[in-house]
Amino acid sequence: MVGLSVGEKHFIQGGIAQDLRTDGRRRLTYRPFNVETGVIPQANGSARVRLGGTDVIASVKAELGKPSPSQPDKGKVNIYVDCSPTAAPMFEGRGGEELSTELSGALQHCLLGGKSGAGAGIDLSSLVVVEGKVCWDLYIDGLVVSSDGNLLDALGAAIKAALTNTGIPKVEVAVGASGDGLPEVDISDDEYLQFDTSGVPVIVTLTKVGRHYIVDATLEEESQMSSAVSVSVSGQGRICGLIKRGGAGLDPSVILDMISVAKHVSEQLMNKLDSEISAAEAFEEES
Repeated sequence: MVGLSVGEKHFIQGGIAQDLRTDGRRRLTYRPFNVETGVIPQANGSARVRLGGTDVIASVKAELGKPSPSQPDKGKVNIYVDCSPTAAPMFEGRGGEELSTELSGALQHCLLGGKSGAGAGIDLSSLVVVEGKVCWDLYIDGLVVSSDGNLLDALGAAIKAALTNTGIPKVEVAVGASGDGLPEVDISDDEYLQFDTSGVPVIVTLTKVGRHYIVDATLEEESQMSSAVSVSVSGQGRICGLIKRGGAGLDPSVILDMISVAKHVSEQLMNKLDSEISAAEAFEEES
């Protein structure tokens, strides 16, 4: 928890009401952020995103597995977030475990849609090698290095950057099948296929403080929120997922307005993120 005096709380709330936040931003402005890719050489793809004082890392590991019987034409993606106790005092003990579970579930929902795969921002069908028999399983791990608010948006950006950085080995399938019915596969050590991230969304969280809502809330601003809505939006403007946090209820008309604002803000965020990822990838190739 962030300990604030009554005066500090009024200062934060008053600034938001006047569209001038304590760090000089307007209500719908993100903090400056930068992206690094290829930060974990052992992974198939990785990225680090620094958003103000929030610092997160995402890595992607690809392993061959078997599709689930209920979805034989799709691969599998597992997302897990670890909140380092050094990132914030509230991450020590059960606080960190609970937040890790909450963030992992929220990212799973925002990026992968429902259990049926409807609304998924990651194309699971592209991970199938042989339908019903062999697929790629992607293990996405997020690490919170330091926290100054808006962890979900930062982790979503880091995962998108890590997936852009991901190379999946080319697989040759042998003709015929082995005794157990599974085909023999040959995994290339030299040829990699770039993962298609054109449909992977960005996450925009709108945090309601008083009568107004803001994007990219700091830890102090989050301590004053009544509720928050996180919307994942693809580059094509498609809503992939929506999550509400906080105890205060929201009128349906307010939620619709927040979704509209999130779609508008997501365009700017997507353009900035794509630019940062391209620059990071170019720098990684040169170094």
